[in-house]
Amino acid sequence: MDWKAAARGKHILMLEGYARQSLPFMREFKKLGMEVSLLCHTKMDCGYASRLPDHKILGICEPEEYEKSEKYIIKLVKTGKFDLVLPLVDFSASILAKHKKELTEYAEILVSDRSVFDKAQDKLQVMKTCMENDISCPMTLNGISNIAEIIESGIQFPIVIKPRRGCGAKGFHKIWDKDELNRVVGGNDICLSEMVIQECLPIESALISDNIYIDKNGEIKSSFLYRCHRFYPLAGGTGTFNLTFDRKDVHEECARLVKLMGLRGCVGVDLMIDPRDNKAKVIEINPRILACSKIGFVAGVNQAQQIIQDVYGDVVTPMINYKTNVGVRMSQIDVLWFLKSPDRFKAKPSWFKIRGVKDQMFSIDDPLPWFAFLFRGVIKLKSEEEKRR
Repeated sequence: MDWKAAARGKHILMLEGYARQSLPFMREFKKLGMEVSLLCHTKMDCGYASRLPDHKILGICEPEEYEKSEKYIIKLVKTGKFDLVLPLVDFSASILAKHKKELTEYAEILVSDRSVFDKAQDKLQVMKTCMENDISCPMTLNGISNIAEIIESGIQFPIVIKPRRGCGAKGFHKIWDKDELNRVVGGNDICLSEMVIQECLPIESALISDNIYIDKNGEIKSSFLYRCHRFYPLAGGTGTFNLTFDRKDVHEECARLVKLMGLRGCVGVDLMIDPRDNKAKVIEINPRILACSKIGFVAGVNQAQQIIQDVYGDVVTPMINYKTNVGVRMSQIDVLWFLKSPDRFKAKPSWFKIRGVKDQMFSIDDPLPWFAFLFRGVIKLKSEEEKRR
């Protein structure tokens, strides 16, 4: 089947106009002759500021308004105007997975089936799959319901207690000893059966991600690794500079994991390289496109093309080989890292590295998303400062 001819003129709806990964995917879909609609929550979304979408839909698409967003997205898909629907972040991906069966009547829903998606989002289930199949991960306790069971398990402090579901630092606790364990669990009324309890890897562990595409037949068609070298805030926040690299053992373990989980489409596996044994240990799975997906396009992996080939073609082109030492920077936030970090002149790779580095947001032919993202970030920062006051 001529997938290019089949894709030309098809209408794709992309959710979350505020997500920076919308930009490289819109660009590639447009190159294929597709009609692109982007659902935005505000006019300050970086996608709304872009010249790339054919249609900018101002609607309800906001994690803090989950129920309203759910109703709006379902209603929008059921208009029947779209051939494909692609989520970009966890919350909309979960909505589409939940309603995939009913929405498939109206469009191709580009997300794993609900049971598979839900299992992949459960960090404890991911850890169980790793431990049962000899895939490297932090030591994780299972079946814990009270503090005594944690202490009796023999796990060494410090430990991490975090929610089984969700993203970001919300609900994350680093516990240094038994006294703090009692204080944190008791003081926050934590239900331990709903938490992941595991060893805390050394602070110098490197954070890496494996970005994978699995076709409808369950075969790995692309896999590229990048390492996050800088964060802001410094203690652990948004990655401001990422660099591609290659490690065969990591690719192999991640491929086994996503196949065991039954995932399809774009998937990201987050890992940490433990300096004690140099093993890359699985932290979580993101069953959707990752925020730093642009680095893949720069490195020669076109997952937008693979998505469309998977829907309209017979074969998805393998893109296993990619360029290493390719960097992508979030310049708006990387400047803050430079201003705050005591390692600003000692960091490797150097903050001043330009060769082989692209900006995550800026493009000379589409510059406005960079400024929209900056403006939105300033507003968010001021809002957080007011809350702290």
